[in-house]
Amino acid sequence: MANLLKLGLPKGSLQESTFHLFAKAGYKISSTSRSYFPNIDDQEMKAMLIRAQEMSRYVEDGTLDVGMTGRDWVMENRSDVVEIAELIYAKAGLRPVRWVLAAPANSPIKSVKDLEGKKIATELVNVSNEYLKKNGVKAHVEFSWGATEAKPPELADAIIEVTETGSSLRANNLVILETIMESNTVVIANKAAWKDSWKKKKIEDMVLMLKGALAAEEKVGLKLNVRRKDLEKVLKVLPALNSPTVADLQDKDWVDVDTVIDEKTVRVIVPKLKDAGAEGIVEYPLNKVIP
Repeated sequence: MANLLKLGLPKGSLQESTFHLFAKAGYKISSTSRSYFPNIDDQEMKAMLIRAQEMSRYVEDGTLDVGMTGRDWVMENRSDVVEIAELIYAKAGLRPVRWVLAAPANSPIKSVKDLEGKKIATELVNVSNEYLKKNGVKAHVEFSWGATEAKPPELADAIIEVTETGSSLRANNLVILETIMESNTVVIANKAAWKDSWKKKKIEDMVLMLKGALAAEEKVGLKLNVRRKDLEKVLKVLPALNSPTVADLQDKDWVDVDTVIDEKTVRVIVPKLKDAGAEGIVEYPLNKVIP
């Protein structure tokens, strides 16, 4: 095909949440455990599963037109790519991840200044070296192939590791000393692909739908019937994405109110709406919220 977008999807910890996001955005992706080429129900896209750590290199050299990875790995690889959008989601939820400096709880290491001459294990070698240089500390940074939390104190004095909740670090008796950086998932494009008008439009349309799906993740729709005389009281209770839609019903004494709210606020707001006179309250899920 003349018009084909080569899309890189992150294999590993982000894979399941990325597939879920694409599904909400309207793209059906299916893959077997052994395949690196998932099927996507868009004939103008060809998808490939790539480890997030490597994604930016393949986007930079044009093997892929566009890909999704962490900003941390773009920085680590020093890749010359175009950042199209930031999508705040991770393996465990809708939040950034943190790269942190951690050491055993009983270690004399209490800050970056205590790392002089010490050994640090991490996957993020280049960023870690820059961090040490910025703080005027000379230490040996060693690439870790995995199980980094288990290396102190025998195999390393401290580690620089990624975390969402810190639970794995605590389980290994490690204490977070400093946050090196925060990172989110980003959509990146090859520079030549971004200059191609067809590919650029295809990427922009995909990002629009992904952003809409992500915006809907923590929101729900609410429909309710309200007596016209109670409408002002109900609207004072009701927050809205913009402003609620109010429509007349066949019975002119009643109106229908439709709005979008944060899901976490529903349990607080619904009783207040009921007290203000709302009836027939219906909560419904959302797939996309497009600004």
